[in-house]
Amino acid sequence: MSDPLNTQPWRRQAACKGLDPSIFYPADDEDECLDAKAVCALCPVADPCLEHALGVREKVGIWGGCTERERRRIIRQRRRSA
Repeated sequence: MSDPLNTQPWRRQAACKGLDPSIFYPADDEDECLDAKAVCALCPVADPCLEHALGVREKVGIWGGCTERERRRIIRQRRRSA
């Protein structure tokens, strides 16, 4: 079985690679996502990570520096401008 983390080439360059995944899946409290967002802010592949999450409608976690709520907002904005 293939490793799902390697199905997207950009994942090999991700700043989160090897980190404890739990920081990217905080409880609903926005303050708890600051550590994850700090990692994403320095990540060279944050944009493709975010686009992946938007494309598959990822429901949980911090992806590309955005929470689920922030990703929903991006999707709504894109629909309006399309």
